[in-house]
Amino acid sequence: VILNLAVAAVLVPRAIHAEAPAKARRVGLLMSTTPAAAAHIVAAFVDGLRERGHAEGKDVVYEYRWAESHGERFAELAADLVRQRIDVIVASSQAAALASARATKTIPIVMVNASDPVEARLVASLARPGGNVTGLSQQLTAEIRAKQLQLLKEMLPGVSRVTVLWSSSTTVGLREYEAAGQSLGVRVRLVELRGPDDLGRAFATMAGDRADALVVPGDTLLFIERRRVVELAREHRLPAMYSLREFAEAGGLMSYSARLTEQFRRAAAYVDKILRGATPATLPVESPTQYELVINLRTAKALGLVVPPPLLIRADEVIQ
Repeated sequence: VILNLAVAAVLVPRAIHAEAPAKARRVGLLMSTTPAAAAHIVAAFVDGLRERGHAEGKDVVYEYRWAESHGERFAELAADLVRQRIDVIVASSQAAALASARATKTIPIVMVNASDPVEARLVASLARPGGNVTGLSQQLTAEIRAKQLQLLKEMLPGVSRVTVLWSSSTTVGLREYEAAGQSLGVRVRLVELRGPDDLGRAFATMAGDRADALVVPGDTLLFIERRRVVELAREHRLPAMYSLREFAEAGGLMSYSARLTEQFRRAAAYVDKILRGATPATLPVESPTQYELVINLRTAKALGLVVPPPLLIRADEVIQ
């Protein structure tokens, strides 16, 4: 029910939003993907605010802007939210947060899923942001990317050639995968995806390179196309490590990441505090407290893989 409500909210015309009671606060969501791809994420955020006493249509109304993996749209979409006199902007990625920060120095911004907000100069420090931006950082450090590769090698001890699929929408640096590969004795090749229609070619390239396995980093385009990515990996019998659990839920072999829905639920707590008078400058940025290893056992069996028992025991969730 919550999911359906979230989808309905996403699709409500802007004119209807304008009919909300005058006392309702306006929350803008600048989203990197599409309504369909992020419906469950929006549901978690809306539910989080509702649990804190902010009823949609009565206490709060939402303005959604969707970049649909086109990062060049962020600037105009952020400017449009500012023109709507939004009370708080929720930015769903580091790029969205940067565009929002350039668009306004006064409206509070709650970032979600930011890769490294200190390095990006979105905040002065995690403990004391110091400006109009705060929120949640994925802290996708080089160590996390190395851990993804390490877990993939534990799944496939004989792996020697790994492809990292990336696009212009990739949200993390890629060279760390190459460095991690060297320490693990794995050759890492980067294959660029130029658009959704390029997936077939990209997987054909991997097949031609005789890749043993695939790594899919944080990437808004690949997130939107996650079902096709998973299907192509299965067709090519290519075991893959994904940077978000949604891929494993869609049939991918395994993922290692923080939970996006939990990040957006926590973002609701930030918005609640700001709507009650808190200032972003003094609200510390949160980092994930847990990264989850999800293994899709059904996919492993379909690929003819036997998951090593120690790895299976360490999994936070096993999809049967």
